[in-house]
Amino acid sequence: MSAAPIIEELANALISRIPRSSELDRLLRPVQKPHHGDYLLQALKTLAARDAAAEFTRALRAAAQWLRLRQGPARALNLVSRLEVALELRRPTLALYDHTLHIIGGGQKYGLTMLDALKDHFNITILTHRPMEPASIRDWYGMDLSDCRYQTVELPEFADSGVHIDPARITRGMDNPFHRVSRISGGYDVFINNSMNEMVYPLSGISTMVCHFPERRPNAYFYADRYDYVIYNSLYTAEWIEKKWKFRPHVHIYPPVDMPPPETPEEKDPIILSVARFEQGGSKRQKEMVQAFLTLRRRFPDETRDWHLVLAGGSPEENPYLEELRKEIRETGETHIRLRVNTNSDELHALYLRASIFWHLCGLHQTDPALVEHFGMTIGEAMQNGVVPVVFDGGGQREIVEPGETGFRVRTLEELIRHTRRLINDTDLRKRCGLAALQASRRFDRPRFTKQVRDFFTTRLQHYKDPQLS
Repeated sequence: MSAAPIIEELANALISRIPRSSELDRLLRPVQKPHHGDYLLQALKTLAARDAAAEFTRALRAAAQWLRLRQGPARALNLVSRLEVALELRRPTLALYDHTLHIIGGGQKYGLTMLDALKDHFNITILTHRPMEPASIRDWYGMDLSDCRYQTVELPEFADSGVHIDPARITRGMDNPFHRVSRISGGYDVFINNSMNEMVYPLSGISTMVCHFPERRPNAYFYADRYDYVIYNSLYTAEWIEKKWKFRPHVHIYPPVDMPPPETPEEKDPIILSVARFEQGGSKRQKEMVQAFLTLRRRFPDETRDWHLVLAGGSPEENPYLEELRKEIRETGETHIRLRVNTNSDELHALYLRASIFWHLCGLHQTDPALVEHFGMTIGEAMQNGVVPVVFDGGGQREIVEPGETGFRVRTLEELIRHTRRLINDTDLRKRCGLAALQASRRFDRPRFTKQVRDFFTTRLQHYKDPQLS
């Protein structure tokens, strides 16, 4: 017996029952994750193995109808999809969604590195709201995801917002435009929401949210607690998920640090490097770094004669903050400050190899915990190349930098200047901290991340195909 035509026919019938309206609230009824699907799957697999075509057909229709009536057509469709994979009629599918993927950043790299780890196990689709090309991912992050499918989900509601799509604009009195993504998620075995967009309800068989930080409290269309699994990137993030969202996340996977040095490291240059997005709100504090560097140069001209500050990071084409930063640097006449915008991975790695000190001030003068660095992937990248970090003492940065051992943590610009001057003048300290930083960075390297991601998803997939084996 071939189950494929029967499953395809039933799937099409179920899909036709899903309303085509923009509002899916009838489908998005709060339901606890059912175990019925496990039992039904095992029964149907047993019938398929017996080659009992008529019995299999009746059971499949009855099971799908039972789920559709009690838990909605999405759950019935999940069973059909799951059965296809369990009977090895097709390869499992996975969709990753990120509403900010078109902007270079650490969170985006986290999700794409997950896909790089899983691309041999799934047929993958990348869902975005702005067009993306494999060439951009290759240039920005050094990953080849050209075999993935790319799908742009249009959001006319944000047509006037440029590159920034802010879910906070959506209120309960409005239709939820992200239901378009919810509908698409139901067509995949695995759905990963990598964007902390809590307004996307998952309809896939296995649903996972990667939370880099819970930016908003539960409000309109809050569905973060409807995911089977919530992965968190740091202990700082987990703490705030519990405080803001009132539930405990499930899986801790530190971000992948993927800038390994060559076997023979290059000699370091007198460079202070910072790598962070040029956020339009200035939360990464590049202006304050320029101020600190100018003060350092003014107070200690002889000691800093050969030192340069390099600010690297991603930015959209139109960025008022970046333009103001450029203007301020020009007006100072300081030739020892350089901006490197939208550098590719090779250029960025070259900067890490040459730099001696790394600055990261995200969180300085902030009272909103969402604007404090949630982890700090670029800090880990710098440490991986023996660059000594001097970072803000808060958020996930406390999980990375050990004061006096692998670098220093600061609360003010004066502390930043003091510790930086000490590192400039003490070559032995700089080398010792740089070596300790390199060794400590192995906690966050990519092989570790890849293994954790593969172990997690292959275990979930095993249960999806055969609950008795898990």
